[in-house]
Amino acid sequence: MPSFDVVSEVNHHELSNAVDQANREVSTRFDFKGTGSNFELNGSQITMNTESEFQLQQMYDMLCNKLVKRGIDISCLEMADPVIQLKTATQVVTVKEGIETTDAKKMVKLIKEKKLKVQAAIQGEQLRVTGKKRDDLQQVIALLKEGEFGVPLQFKNFRD
Repeated sequence: MPSFDVVSEVNHHELSNAVDQANREVSTRFDFKGTGSNFELNGSQITMNTESEFQLQQMYDMLCNKLVKRGIDISCLEMADPVIQLKTATQVVTVKEGIETTDAKKMVKLIKEKKLKVQAAIQGEQLRVTGKKRDDLQQVIALLKEGEFGVPLQFKNFRD
């Protein structure tokens, strides 16, 4: 029986490359000279350190630019509130992975509303869709691509 998995993953190698490129750009830009601004990648959290809130916003734009060039969807980023002290400002950006249960339930509901002859099952942080016909599965992929769920979706393990 044909099936595929709907997942939300980030390529960690490309993520670290994008952070390295952003660090290089921060160190060479004139408006960041002498500020000690940098990006730190720790697992799935990126910490931005600089002097002011305005520079944090510039650094976030720089980071988003590098991520997009590396093929990472920036809708998976979640910004925390900035911590601003006298001459330091830090902000944590979390990279979300996996499909949350509420989003998965929305996807299953959307699939069932279209009355396609497929079954959708939530398996941890992914969604497995099975059906008898390949065309039905392709319709589900098109349907999920159109939907707005707040996370980037990838479709893996398409099997006949």
